Amino acid sequence: MPVPSFDRFISPLLRLLADRGTPVRTREAHEGVADALELTVDERAERVPSGVQAVYANRNGWAHDRLKRAGLSQSVQRGVWQITPQGLALAKEYPQGLPADLVAKLAHAYDEEDVSGKPDDKVSPETSVVATPEDRIEISLREIRDSVGSELLELIGRETPGFFERLVLDLLHAMGYGLSRQELQAVGGSGDGGIDGVISLDRLGLQKVYVQAKRWQQPVGGPVVRDFIGALTTRGADKGVLLTTSKFTGDAYTTAEKVRTGSIVLVDGRRLAELMIEHGVGVSHWTLRVPKIDSDYFEPES
Repeated sequence: MPVPSFDRFISPLLRLLADRGTPVRTREAHEGVADALELTVDERAERVPSGVQAVYANRNGWAHDRLKRAGLSQSVQRGVWQITPQGLALAKEYPQGLPADLVAKLAHAYDEEDVSGKPDDKVSPETSVVATPEDRIEISLREIRDSVGSELLELIGRETPGFFERLVLDLLHAMGYGLSRQELQAVGGSGDGGIDGVISLDRLGLQKVYVQAKRWQQPVGGPVVRDFIGALTTRGADKGVLLTTSKFTGDAYTTAEKVRTGSIVLVDGRRLAELMIEHGVGVSHWTLRVPKIDSDYFEPES
């Protein structure tokens, strides 16, 4: 028998997390759900195409992704899951397991336009059926990118501010800023005047871009942007990049747009994660070979 689809993992995973109550390591969660689904040794040995993970562990991970999006569970640290009060209440409401319609709703909670963490009524099993295989690949790829992006921000949130400042400079260098990594200097700390990094765009350092990194949970508002502009002004600079793991308020964007002496770029958490994925900072990629007919090969000879 093949390993069940990931939606079959959702209800037993919620039950396992509810029964434990306390944080559970992913390995224990994978094995516990595999036991609940009575997976055989051969089924547990099946690997995903890349070979890096067991299929059942991969699908249990996606089941947890759905529970997290619905606010029913959380990742309290890397590789550790825990049920939320909302998840515990739902598990108590359905002690014999979640009904099929609710499982389907959770399984199809992803929507490319709104990854809000809550089940979306607009997406249903029927809508995914009518998509072409190419469409499903694109949808799945966007879903994977969003899931990885969310996890990146979770991991960054558990690191030190100094780590985030170095990460930002690594990212900017990967994007092509600075002739070498040495041209990107971390200067954050007490007395930094609101500047966490400096990028030299030329060998002599005549052109510089100043960087500020905010590892925040709350939105970054206009006052922070104005302080950053002030820090640039004291250095006679007109180029700056302000990055955050959270979001910017409307006032922050308005303030940045009013700068006429140069350019201030604001990068929020979602864009930060997208750039990290695109440029391979903190993530790795695997290649998927998708076959397609070469029409030129079958063209009649002239």
